[in-house]
Amino acid sequence: MRDETLASSATAAPPSRADFTRVAEAHRSALKLHCYRMLGSLHQAEDAVQETMLRAWRGFDDFEARASIKNWLYRIATNVALNMVASRSRRGRLMPDQLGSPSTERPRGRPDAEVLWVEPYPDAELENLPDPAAAPDARCELSESVRLAFIAAIQQLPPRQRAVLLLADVLGWSAIEVAAVFDASVASVNSALQRARSKLATLDHDARPVPMANEHQRNLLERYVRAWESADLERFVALLKEDAIYSMPPWREWYQGRRSITDFFGAVWPAYRGFRLVPVGANLQPAFALYSLGADGRWNAHSIQLLALDEAGIGTITMFMQPLAQKLFAAFRLPTILEA
Repeated sequence: MRDETLASSATAAPPSRADFTRVAEAHRSALKLHCYRMLGSLHQAEDAVQETMLRAWRGFDDFEARASIKNWLYRIATNVALNMVASRSRRGRLMPDQLGSPSTERPRGRPDAEVLWVEPYPDAELENLPDPAAAPDARCELSESVRLAFIAAIQQLPPRQRAVLLLADVLGWSAIEVAAVFDASVASVNSALQRARSKLATLDHDARPVPMANEHQRNLLERYVRAWESADLERFVALLKEDAIYSMPPWREWYQGRRSITDFFGAVWPAYRGFRLVPVGANLQPAFALYSLGADGRWNAHSIQLLALDEAGIGTITMFMQPLAQKLFAAFRLPTILEA
């Protein structure tokens, strides 16, 4: 096959299922990322792309091959994701700082199992994916459109507006192409897109990566690891921006500002025997798998950390804690016990 279109003509033979399978599998990773953006969940995205492939296989005989198979697959995936959103009673996925004001006291009780939390996405799943900014009409670069802040923000859009925004501004589709996904008019698509852009602009998020010298970032992260592994609270806090935010889903509590974060970790760290940090890739941001030392001398999976930083320091620390972390360690292909 010369390209992805599987386009038919008066003289061309109809595409075979073997052709379809090869082309569909080539788009699996990109489709999963699209579903992740729609759903805010790594695990739901996997379910959605599996359902997409199943529906596409079953509907192959009705595929007329007059246009791009990629667009056909995205149309199926988008509608699968919309159905999944509708099935969860319109509840969107959230981050703790979207639920209320910052906390001033340590958490009490248990993690909130009722809230649907935004999940991180492994960088390993992003390898060799094309940057959507290469599309003429795309407004978002890959590094911006997978950042945790962007994913959390777009979950607050109505599902249909979210889908329109992703297809148009992230994938660079024309209004005509987007309209075909919903069997809608171009005018209605343009209206939904304008509303989505306006709503997104009002949300408090910082999705655009801040350019930073590699050496400075490397130095900052090395100091961060040393501060954790030595439980040096003073050095840890010195790396934070004055208005830094720390959150820890599935706990609802979150903390803002050096003093508040200092008080929290000053109370929590003494309960631990030690920490080890292992670099991982998530949402194209600096990230670590955190292990804590148990009484049996083993390093046990604790949490997945994502950082947002710039030249001034660390602005956001998001730690995905247990029990949410348990399935995230598996998804990131990380051991639950770290070998010494």
